[in-house]
Amino acid sequence: MTLLFQLLVNGLIVGALYGVVAMSFVLIYKASRIVNFAQGEFLLIGAWTCWWLLTSWQLPFWIGFPITLVFMLAFGVILQVVVLRPMIGEPIISVIMVTIGLSIVFQAAMKWMFGVFAKPFPQIFAHATMNVFGLQVQTVYVVSLAISLLIMAGFGWFFKYSRLGLAMRATAFDQQVAQSLGISVRQMFAMSWAISAMVSAVAGVTVGVVNGVSSALSFFGIKVFPAVILGGLDSVIGAVVGGLIVGVLENVAHYLDSQWLNWGNMYEIAPFYVLIAILMIKPYGLFGTKDIERV
Repeated sequence: MTLLFQLLVNGLIVGALYGVVAMSFVLIYKASRIVNFAQGEFLLIGAWTCWWLLTSWQLPFWIGFPITLVFMLAFGVILQVVVLRPMIGEPIISVIMVTIGLSIVFQAAMKWMFGVFAKPFPQIFAHATMNVFGLQVQTVYVVSLAISLLIMAGFGWFFKYSRLGLAMRATAFDQQVAQSLGISVRQMFAMSWAISAMVSAVAGVTVGVVNGVSSALSFFGIKVFPAVILGGLDSVIGAVVGGLIVGVLENVAHYLDSQWLNWGNMYEIAPFYVLIAILMIKPYGLFGTKDIERV
């Protein structure tokens, strides 16, 4: 039972990270109806950028991390303006193929620049683990949970009360109506990609501190996809709930596999079983909007 409780706590903490990255998926989809298959590479680029600042420039983490976030914010804007803005009006499948191509290009570029082997972050915290309810939890996970909760609260306030957030919601609801009200749809698209890249970098740095930085980090974006589908592709709340469910599910599957099943890979594939099941039973997700079309 102690092992199960430890795994449940880890699942909730990792699930919060999944929820943050899933919100980035949803943010881009709500603004532009694009599924970004390069989301995992945003985590990878953010992690490598922070690692480079800390190791090559010898910057302390509390300086290197904010610089990384500013860089990713600018990176998201530039990427949308240079690569994706010319694709406005093109078929959705064409834009999706562009994001897949970007994923491959970013992967290759990171391997060329930093190599193919995992590289550890320098020590950031004085103590690697801390006691939480009698359990030893890695300090970076506890800090990341606090940051994830702040990001979720920030998203809620941003979309409900800020002018820019309301403009982005209006753009997601109806682009033509938003334009008629004086909202720059192009700026909203760029902002959604910028925020998505910056938030993904937070998760990338967190996972990189724990496991080291390597190209395997980009797979995190694919693992988040079941959480997005489970919660609903256009629901921010659903993204958070889906992330928590998938995080707990992974660790429960790992517990069952290690104790009884002994299959060896349930941790990796359990979320995708859920993905298939939810698409069969509730294809719009738990909180997704049902589209009704007349034919």
